[in-house]
Amino acid sequence: MLKKIAKNIPVLYWFYHQIKKYINLIDFKKEFISYRKLAEVKGERFPMEWRNRRAILNEKTNITNFDRHYVYHTAWAARILAQIQPEFHVDISSSLYFCSIVSAFIPTNFYDYRLPNLDLDNLSVESADIFALPFATASVWSLSCMHVVEHIGLGRYGEALDPDGDLKAITELKRVLAVGGSLLLVVPIGEPKVIFNAHRIYSYNQIINYFLDLNLKEFALIPDKLADGGLIRHANPELADTQTYGCGCFWFKKTYQ
Repeated sequence: MLKKIAKNIPVLYWFYHQIKKYINLIDFKKEFISYRKLAEVKGERFPMEWRNRRAILNEKTNITNFDRHYVYHTAWAARILAQIQPEFHVDISSSLYFCSIVSAFIPTNFYDYRLPNLDLDNLSVESADIFALPFATASVWSLSCMHVVEHIGLGRYGEALDPDGDLKAITELKRVLAVGGSLLLVVPIGEPKVIFNAHRIYSYNQIINYFLDLNLKEFALIPDKLADGGLIRHANPELADTQTYGCGCFWFKKTYQ
């Protein structure tokens, strides 16, 4: 009850978290002392000193929490790749966990504006500008760009400010996609707005209109509310527009020459 009241008053909400943190630290100190006593009785195998503590105070939950967008959208994309079985895959700046795992089964070329220091067999890591991808027109058969375009042009990652940065990136993705090829695109879905400088949120129809020249093979949704499910494959587009910060997963195919 106190938390619900405090949420509507910023100062009270700050005090609520400070009090909660203080109580958690007291409990942590009690657990430290109890554990050390147990260890001494059993014959302590590891040195244990207060100065070596690292208090992690928010993981005593009834369930294991996880980032729903990043677990489900990468799982969705991996299942698409398992279905189409490309000879190799090209990823533009998506999750490093995704490209690292996929590369164990499919040779993967990963491109990013900020080059990560990542070294794995079957995985090529290179720097690229999403406005000028290093591929010939209609040459990439299997392509992904997930939770990326919504950021472009907002300056978050050091790029130049550009209100049309996302549209320019989309144009380039479509340019390099081969005829018959697949593009896996993931963006936030809901009421369209810019949350500067974090990301944009798109409506379902905005994305469809940006990709009118491609064929939508599948739309999957990771909804805001747990009650609506986890990953909804072949989701109803109407549900997408009821989201605040849902995750829209679009599998497009290129059918034109």
